[in-house]
Amino acid sequence: MSTKHYLLTLVLLVTAPVLKATPDIQHWQTEHGVDVYFVAADEIPIVDIHVVFDAGSARDGDHAGVAGMALGMLADGADGMSANAISQAFESVGAEYGTSLDRDMASVKLRTLAEEEARTAAVDMLIKVLSEPDFPQSDFEREQQRSLVGLQAKKQKPGSVASDAFYAALYGDHPYAHPTSGTEDSIKALTPADLRAFHEKHYTASNATIAVVGALTRDEVEDLANRLVARLPAGESLPALADVPAATSSEERIEFPSSQTHILIGTPVVERKDPDYFPLYVGNHVLGGGGMVTRLFNSIREERGLSYSVYSYFYPLAKSGPFVAGLQTSTAQADAALEVLRNEIRDYIENGPTADELEASKQNITGGFPLRIDSNSSIVSYLAVIGFYDLPLDYLDKFNDRVEAVTREDIVDAFQRRLDVAEFDTIMVGRQPDDNADD
Repeated sequence: MSTKHYLLTLVLLVTAPVLKATPDIQHWQTEHGVDVYFVAADEIPIVDIHVVFDAGSARDGDHAGVAGMALGMLADGADGMSANAISQAFESVGAEYGTSLDRDMASVKLRTLAEEEARTAAVDMLIKVLSEPDFPQSDFEREQQRSLVGLQAKKQKPGSVASDAFYAALYGDHPYAHPTSGTEDSIKALTPADLRAFHEKHYTASNATIAVVGALTRDEVEDLANRLVARLPAGESLPALADVPAATSSEERIEFPSSQTHILIGTPVVERKDPDYFPLYVGNHVLGGGGMVTRLFNSIREERGLSYSVYSYFYPLAKSGPFVAGLQTSTAQADAALEVLRNEIRDYIENGPTADELEASKQNITGGFPLRIDSNSSIVSYLAVIGFYDLPLDYLDKFNDRVEAVTREDIVDAFQRRLDVAEFDTIMVGRQPDDNADD
C-alpha cells in the first residue's frame, strides 16, 4: 500500500473515537517564546498540527481581503517551488495541507503520518510554506480572478448578502464589519506586494500559536515546534483590536429576487473569555441553539408555520462577537415572522427558561460533549482556540461542570444585562411585500 493510500485509510479511522476521556493538555513555550499546546494520542499513527496566527480578516486594515488571499496563497509557491511541486511534496509522504480563516485567526493545518521520515519531510515543507512564500505574479492573478468570481457568486445568494449586510450594520467602522473575503473593489486593488507586506508583519513567531495532537512524545513535539518557527521573523506583538462601538438599532430591507426572505437580527455582545459565556451559551440552547426543541422553533415553526428553520447563537470573538437570530420565510409572512421572533426573544430575556427546559438543555449539551472531542481533528481545533484566546487549560475538562453550574437566575441575569431587543440591528433580504413575482 502506498504512503498516500495508507494515510487515507488512517484518516477514515481518525474520525472514530480515539480519546476515551477529556484530553490531558500539555503547554509550554518554544525557545522563541511561541506557545505550544499538545495532546498525546497514541491510538493512531497520525499527527495533526495547527499553526495559528493573529492574522484574520480583522487585520486587513485598508486592504480588505488581503488576509484571506495571503493565507490562501502560502502554498502557491515557496522558496522557488511551484504550487504543483509543493502539492506533490505533501502528497508524496501522505500529508494533507489546509488553511482556514475567520475574523480573528488564520490557521495553517497539516495532517501527517507520525513515522519520522514522512513526518520530517511534511514538516519541512510546511516550514517553507510558512516562512518563504513567493506570492508569484501569475498565481496571484489567478487567485485574484478566482476571488472575484467567488464574490460575484455571493451576490446570487440571499443568505450571503444578508450576512455581509448584517456584519456591516453591527460593526460600522470596526474591523469586524467587512467580509472576510473582501469586496470586489478591494480585491481588484490588491497586489503581490500587499500580500508580502501582510505576511511579513503577521506571520511572525510573536504572533503564532502551535497546537499538536498525535502519536508523538513531548520531546518530539518540542523539536517539531522549535523547527516550525525557527525561520519565522521574531516580529512584534500586534496591538489589540479596538473595542466594538456601543450597540445601536437599525433596520435595512434589501431587495432580492428570491421566493424566501432571509431575516437576521442581533447585536455585538460576547467575547471569547467573557465571564457570562456559559450562562449565555446554556441559555441560548433553550432559546434557539438546540435544534428542533427550542423556544424559537416551537413558536415560529411548530405553532405558526412561519418558517421551516429558525435559530439563534452567540459567536464569541476577541472583541464583542454577535448574538445572531435568523430565519427564512415567505415574503408575505416576513413581517409577521420578524415580529414573533423579536417578541419571543424579548419574552425570553425577561423570563428565562423553565426548570424543565433548562434541565433538558443541560442534558443535551453535556451528553453530546464527548462526541465533540472524540477525534484528533476535533481536539486540535479546540487546542488552537484555547491557545489563541488564552483560555484555561482545564477548559475542556471543566466544560460540563460549568454547564451544570448554570442556574436559571444566571441566565436571566446575563440575558437581561447583555441583550436588549430595542438595540438589535435587523437585516431583511428578499422581495418587497407587494412584489409577488416568482423566481
